[in-house]
Amino acid sequence: MPVQNCTLSIQAPVTVMTLPTTYLSALIVALAGLVCLGSWINTLKLAGKWRYELYYYDFAIGAMVLSVAAALTLGTLGADGFVFMDDLMRAGRRHMAAGAAAGVVFNLGNMLLVASTTLIGMVLAFPIGMSIALLVASIIGYLAEPQGNRTLLSVALFFLLAGLVFGVLAHRSLSLAREIQKMKAGEHRTLSPRIAWKGVILAVIAGVPLGAFNPLTRYASAGDAGIGPYSLLVMFCGGVAFSTFVFNLYLMNLPVEGRPIEILEYFRGSKSSHLWGWLGGATWAAGMLAFLVAGGATEETQLADNLRFVLMQAAPLLAALWGLAAWREFRGGDVRSYTFAFLMLLFIAGTLVLLWLAGFSAF
Repeated sequence: MPVQNCTLSIQAPVTVMTLPTTYLSALIVALAGLVCLGSWINTLKLAGKWRYELYYYDFAIGAMVLSVAAALTLGTLGADGFVFMDDLMRAGRRHMAAGAAAGVVFNLGNMLLVASTTLIGMVLAFPIGMSIALLVASIIGYLAEPQGNRTLLSVALFFLLAGLVFGVLAHRSLSLAREIQKMKAGEHRTLSPRIAWKGVILAVIAGVPLGAFNPLTRYASAGDAGIGPYSLLVMFCGGVAFSTFVFNLYLMNLPVEGRPIEILEYFRGSKSSHLWGWLGGATWAAGMLAFLVAGGATEETQLADNLRFVLMQAAPLLAALWGLAAWREFRGGDVRSYTFAFLMLLFIAGTLVLLWLAGFSAF
């Protein structure tokens, strides 16, 4: 893929880092990022019965390692070999802190989203969480800077809410279909089907922080003291890694499913369980880096903010398709549950198209 040497000359020696050199290469990088952000959750499934709380430690480690490795290689190809370090040295402390804080906020939402996935699957958790995140991000972005075609934005809001409603209906229909099957098989002593809403509630809560971290990343990279894409990823993943150990103390002692677990159980995991977690974190971090790099190129080659925003928000739809096609998460569902799921994905996809046409971006 073609790359260019992009000069950084703000309070630092003339150095370079790897960035896309053409619009096409920037688009390809962003599409690769979409695939990564929509596919990393498969590693949770591949880890088998490994608890998500323990999986997430490896996820954080994998993300941190990938971010540092990328910064010391792709982000350090300058004339004197210290672009990444120069970037950190010239950056303002508040900008660096904002990058790390963005990682903390994002991680809270992402951990809750993974918890939701263990309960209701990728097909429902990701689109529902993404709908709330998109709503929050759009409101914050519009209040900060009114933009876009208001008519198209209004229709997009309707589509988004409709997609969210169809997601809830899909969960209800799928749960009822499975409960009825259990009742017919004599597995339930009661004749009243039960629907568990914890997974949906977790996805909704997760969407709030997932949609609220964008202003922090925007501030971290803004102005003369802002940090570049590779440095921002390191700060962001540092916040993810640090907060994982804090948030997991609560999630392990107050689990959404199963018994409380201790940190010592992490060291009893198999090599494959740890490997899938590391791979998941590295894949996610690679996806984040792709979008940061695609937006950090020169003005002539970088993607428009609204296109990057829409492509990034499309990742949960890819995750949902993985859940439907590869993991058959709707096994046991009836026609109504599949129909509601299809309408959910259709309306959310329509929302993204409308946001792109309206010229809106929360970046």
